[in-house]
Amino acid sequence: MEQYISIEKADYVDEYKIYLKFNDGKENTLDFKNFIFKSQHPEIKKYQDKNLFKNFNLEYGEIEWNNYDLAFPIYDLYQGKL
Repeated sequence: MEQYISIEKADYVDEYKIYLKFNDGKENTLDFKNFIFKSQHPEIKKYQDKNLFKNFNLEYGEIEWNNYDLAFPIYDLYQGKL
């Protein structure tokens, strides 16, 4: 039976880094800084505000910000890619 990948735990580490633990036990700490600061899109650039960036949630096994205003594909996060 194929298992779907989901995020079980997400913790803010520091700066723009978030620790992720997946349902198969894999763990990644991802740095979102380059993605956020290189983006020219105002809806992404607003997350340069650390207080806004730190305000993420886990919903249905995904990490998201502000009711899916910002979200990333789980498989990309699993692979350590942004």
